[in-house]
Amino acid sequence: MTERARLLEVVQVFLKLGTLAFGGPAAHIGMLRDEVVRRRQWLSDQEFLDLLGVAQLIPGPNSTEMVILLGARRAGWRGLILGGASFILPAMLIVMVFGRLYVQFGALPQMEWLLYGVKPVMVAIIIQAVWELSKKAIKGPLTLSAGALALLLYALGAGEIPLLIAGGLLVMSIQNRSRLRWRGGAASTILLGGPLIPIATATPFSYGQLFWSFFKIGAVLYGSGYVLIAFMQSEFVQNLGWLTNQQLLDAIVVGQITPGPLFTSATFVGYLLGGVPGAIIATLGIFLPAFILVAIVRPFVPRLRQSPWFSALLDGVNVVSLALISGVTVGLARVSLIDPLTIALAVLALMMLLRFKLNSTWLVFGGALIGLLAFALR
Repeated sequence: MTERARLLEVVQVFLKLGTLAFGGPAAHIGMLRDEVVRRRQWLSDQEFLDLLGVAQLIPGPNSTEMVILLGARRAGWRGLILGGASFILPAMLIVMVFGRLYVQFGALPQMEWLLYGVKPVMVAIIIQAVWELSKKAIKGPLTLSAGALALLLYALGAGEIPLLIAGGLLVMSIQNRSRLRWRGGAASTILLGGPLIPIATATPFSYGQLFWSFFKIGAVLYGSGYVLIAFMQSEFVQNLGWLTNQQLLDAIVVGQITPGPLFTSATFVGYLLGGVPGAIIATLGIFLPAFILVAIVRPFVPRLRQSPWFSALLDGVNVVSLALISGVTVGLARVSLIDPLTIALAVLALMMLLRFKLNSTWLVFGGALIGLLAFALR
């Protein structure tokens, strides 16, 4: 396949996923794995896991960073840029439409029917992805124990980033304990995100400040996309005084009920504050750090497996990543499987994925259609 053909394939795949990827980062990872590992065979499950581990360890939107890494893996630096942009663009445009409706009517359109049918399918997609990836991530009693312990601690309220770092260091130290006797220790890298710089309350609106605020958030935000709520509340409600708490909550809701990354809540905020230019500037600001960080770390990813230290670190991070995704899935299942129909829909979707290897895209369409029919018949 020519370089141009690979680039067009990257754009096509991620435009499609950006249009259909409901359900948050965990569901996005499931759909990505189904598309690029199982169906298109761009890379192996182990390579996919290694990229996922790297995406989990750097700040920013994990699923978007995963898309950027996969785009670069398939089509070089052009794939890095166009792959990430293709994934973000559909969600940005859809959110801008919601912003227009919100400004015009002062409320959000009802989308319960869509979420009702799509969420159970997303639960099935995540379960299938975790099941398949666990076959590569669990390499023995050590990684199995690390993953189980991480899942337990996550259920008890432990933070995602401390778990990822601790799991990676634990597996690395135990697997290299013979080297520790000779070398006396191992170097480790811990990525920390600092707080945002306080800004005076009721600051006059400007596009430059809008870009800088979202750039800071995108550069330091770790963990679940829902941490975004706390960052935006601090920056835009408390520090700048540009939004009310209700507007902030509405922005998060839009990010949840639309496909693509939750970070497109920034697009909604940008539209409310500065129209179409504001939406574009806010989107660019919050996602640009992800492109920069991936471009920096990407050249080092293949070398990590060649080092016994970093290879073991990746093993630990990978299995903890799956544990965290499993924990998120449990929470998503609680709010998604709410009656016999949604439970049956999730079970049927999982059977279709495991037994018949059905394309997850069609399952998303089917879930949306069933949701529409269910609400029409009420």
